[in-house]
Amino acid sequence: MKTVFIINPVAGNGNALKKWRRFAETIRFPYETVLTQRAGDATSIVRSYKEAGNKTLIIGFGGDGTLREIIAGAAGAEQLIVGAIAAGSGNDFGRGYQAFPTAESIADFLKHPTSKREDLGELQNGEIHRFASSSGIGLDAEISALVNRSLLKSWLNKINAGKLVYLLYVVLTLARFKKFQLAVEQQGQKTIYEDVWLATVSNQPYFGGGMKLSPASKTDDGLLELTVVHGISRLKLLLVFGTVFTGSHTRFKEVHQTSGTEFKLAVDGAIFRHTDGDYAGKTPIQEAVRYTVSEHHWYAVNTRKKEESK
Repeated sequence: MKTVFIINPVAGNGNALKKWRRFAETIRFPYETVLTQRAGDATSIVRSYKEAGNKTLIIGFGGDGTLREIIAGAAGAEQLIVGAIAAGSGNDFGRGYQAFPTAESIADFLKHPTSKREDLGELQNGEIHRFASSSGIGLDAEISALVNRSLLKSWLNKINAGKLVYLLYVVLTLARFKKFQLAVEQQGQKTIYEDVWLATVSNQPYFGGGMKLSPASKTDDGLLELTVVHGISRLKLLLVFGTVFTGSHTRFKEVHQTSGTEFKLAVDGAIFRHTDGDYAGKTPIQEAVRYTVSEHHWYAVNTRKKEESK
């Protein structure tokens, strides 16, 4: 089996390339490397391996956006197995999936390669945006957009305190965020939510650098989970955010969660939107966007990690 590392050199505010150079010194098996240069490169690169038709292990060396692009390119191809090395700033993908911790663990995998079929979420709104972990509308999306543009994020990452920037922008955005109305259609039934802060569709539990937003989400059950936070004061919402890291926020009556294969969401304003933490435009006013499980991909089962957990 061929092994290919797709490296995003700017992930983790440029730290990924330094991490790769250290990691490469520990590799003791044949491999290829490809560096991305711009957004969308990883998807194009993976599609070229998909067209070649050879059995290939493709390992993303970057953050959540890099893995989303890789998985979008690999969707539907049984001969491609995706793996990951967490090298971004948020790394929620590596929490919901099993990331390879070392080059030795990859070598172990290559001796007996096994993989499992995983779901891939899709947001349809004229354009198609695929996501591996989550896609959100509202406060979380606006915070993600601001965090990704922040110079403070780069500085905090240099001192290994990058997670603090998300919490900082939660507080700053909370003070000025304008709540919205949300209409959710599921299986022919429509529900209207007033004073909505966020609506996030999840394929795995984590978002925002380790927050356990959707504790019940599984990556291989054919379902997505919708979390709506509404009708809550700013002060209480700030307190609720503190419980998201443990997943205990679900006990609050203002947090509504449901599962399904498809959701249609419509809002009454142009609201920020994200896919796997990356900016995905704004929602069209009163025009429903569709969230669904689209295709599947095959993800590496890290046997060493399974043995260590016994």
